[in-house]
Amino acid sequence: MPYKLRTKIWIADQSGDVLFGMGRVKMLEAIEQHGSFNAAAKALKMSYRALWGRIKATEERLGKQLVVRTTGGTRGGGSALTPYAKDLVSEFRAFRRQVLDQADERFNKMLLTKLGNE
Repeated sequence: MPYKLRTKIWIADQSGDVLFGMGRVKMLEAIEQHGSFNAAAKALKMSYRALWGRIKATEERLGKQLVVRTTGGTRGGGSALTPYAKDLVSEFRAFRRQVLDQADERFNKMLLTKLGNE
């Protein structure tokens, strides 16, 4: 099949700023996997400041905490997702999958034949 529908899904606030999407999902999953913002940023090949700024902006826009941060101590601190963040990631992934599946189905029914690919 030479044609495929490509779709990006994200949630924006009233100003059009990104509230949540796959970028935030990947950031949160990296924080959870690596246990810190610094390690997550390195794994994602982005700066600590960029990662922290995006997560902080999302927390402020939602009015909810996504990451619990612990500082210093003998173990050096770290970060973990809140139960709310874990649920949000899971629900967004499920929602996205449904939307993409429906979009693919509609594309195949409505447009694919018009593009000359039956």
